Amino acid sequence: MPTTPPPSTKQRDQLPVESDEALAPATATFQSAWSHIEPRVESGASRLPREIIWLGGAPGAGKGTNTPFILRERGITAPPIVTSDLLNAPEMRVLKDAGNLVGDADVVRLLFERLLEPAHTTGVVVDGFPRTRVQVECVNLLYEKILHLRATNRGTPRAYLFPRPSFEIAVLYVGEQESVERQLKRGQETVLHNQRVRDTGIGTLLEERATDLSEEACRKRYRVFMEQTYDVLQSLKQTFHFHVINAQNDIASVERAIINEFRYQSSLELDEETFDAVRHIPLASEIVVSARQRLVERLESYQRESSGLFRQVIAVVDQDFVPAILVQAVTGLAGLTSDNELFASPLARRMLVDVLNERGYRTTATVEMREVPTRIDPATYDIVLTQKPRYHFEVHFQGSQIRRGN
Repeated sequence: MPTTPPPSTKQRDQLPVESDEALAPATATFQSAWSHIEPRVESGASRLPREIIWLGGAPGAGKGTNTPFILRERGITAPPIVTSDLLNAPEMRVLKDAGNLVGDADVVRLLFERLLEPAHTTGVVVDGFPRTRVQVECVNLLYEKILHLRATNRGTPRAYLFPRPSFEIAVLYVGEQESVERQLKRGQETVLHNQRVRDTGIGTLLEERATDLSEEACRKRYRVFMEQTYDVLQSLKQTFHFHVINAQNDIASVERAIINEFRYQSSLELDEETFDAVRHIPLASEIVVSARQRLVERLESYQRESSGLFRQVIAVVDQDFVPAILVQAVTGLAGLTSDNELFASPLARRMLVDVLNERGYRTTATVEMREVPTRIDPATYDIVLTQKPRYHFEVHFQGSQIRRGN
């Protein structure tokens, strides 16, 4: 993960002041946008996404290439909301055609409308937002508003409409030289593509960005992102989970980094009450770390403390289980049923499972109680049934791969 130098003392001293200065216009911007959706959200007619991933990245970092990996890893099926597309939406064109400038208030209002679309209820990636300090404060205010609605409706029949929100910040990082080279390559490929379209009349012309055709402009775009956008995004670390993903490597490496960053985290996603109810149960990832050591300790304790029973179990393995496993060597699954009274002892069953697991066989044991006729009552001639156990074992292992000729 790339590291970013900490801000200087002067910069750290300025950050709270800048935030305070931005708070007043940000509050006005937020309230204006929120007022358009508030009745629908508070009534439950429309719902905000439970999970929002706010995605940023340096120019050329590959947001379009890598966003599908994030969507897949988080199980989000809706396409991302791309901020640059919002600027070209019909609502924005109306403003532009009327001679008006598009500002933060317009972008935030339209973004909030998009967030309410039913496809985004479970989760959405927002690409390219926030970029300014006003927009960052709007993200904070939106989160606070959702928490307020959640607290207000806690314990009511409407509580399910306001689940615990999950806001995550993701930044795709590349170095300056890599960013410049990628931008210039994108520009050159776009120019060549458009020339082919003009020559052949086949295909659709792509937008040629002037900033992708000038090295100076490419460097300026990168530095503006790092000095302005990345700087304001840093303030969100205080509240939200913050991912900085090294996007400079090959696509496969970036995909692995995204998988690692966005794997499921129950403490971040479950409601507090639900998480508290289950958190005492150990994680599978934690158990398997020491599983082999605990298995060895159990086997040694069997030999030390119950050697007689242990030898009997091993004898049954040799006599009954190994032949059955050999027969099923191709399939990799041997199922055995036994009436051996030895297995009436839970300890004997545990021994057998541990012995086979130690030898590389994934083994499970279950007990089936069945009613067996044992005698006829001489007075009533009724059949007297007695419950007797039957022991089932499943042994899984890597079967043989058979190569067949043509």
